Amino acid sequence: MNLKTGKQSRQQLRKIIKKEIKIKYLLYLPEGYSEDGEKWPLMLFLHGAGERGSDLKLLRIHGLPKLINQGKSFPFIVVSPQCPENGWWPQEIESLEILLDDIINRYRIDEKRIYVTGLSMGGYGTWALAINNPEKFAAIAPICGGGDARRVGRIKKLPIWAFHGAKDEIVPLEESRKMVDALKRVGGKIKFTVYPEAEHDSWTQTYENPKLYKWFLSHSKK
Repeated sequence: MNLKTGKQSRQQLRKIIKKEIKIKYLLYLPEGYSEDGEKWPLMLFLHGAGERGSDLKLLRIHGLPKLINQGKSFPFIVVSPQCPENGWWPQEIESLEILLDDIINRYRIDEKRIYVTGLSMGGYGTWALAINNPEKFAAIAPICGGGDARRVGRIKKLPIWAFHGAKDEIVPLEESRKMVDALKRVGGKIKFTVYPEAEHDSWTQTYENPKLYKWFLSHSKK
């Protein structure tokens, strides 16, 4: 080895690293979907901290998986991954990115209409995933979450509808407000709904509101 001391030398590292990604998820294909038919919008749903683990039945407690389990139909493909036990969605961004790419490759996805929404921990995950991949999504809807307000400039052109309960003592309203205020300062596109009497559960009335899905589907990437 030729070592040069007292000065800088050009070096390079090149290694092949193999990494296994394992993530369980629920998949909903809308009525009328076929492998050789039209392409469909895709909705990624991120659950809260209480549904982490390896039991997919937990995902049916809240949000879109709950509504689908009750018989509600949606005009898009819904993917609902499960965060590992003791995991945190903002730390699982790589797994979510790989999952999304796999779904896009395997199913008839309209890549101009990919959306993400989530509640509580999933709200944090929604902000983080969009900030990391601003070009991937057509619109996002984080519910009672928060994120890194210093990076919101990356999503200032992305249509966003945020929701929070004014009486939330688990994730304070300020967590959403700081993201909304930061986006407004950089000219971002943001709608913000605050439920005056809602506590932490600001997602039930949000996901039961058909206006949310009409809003999502009104947005398509140019």
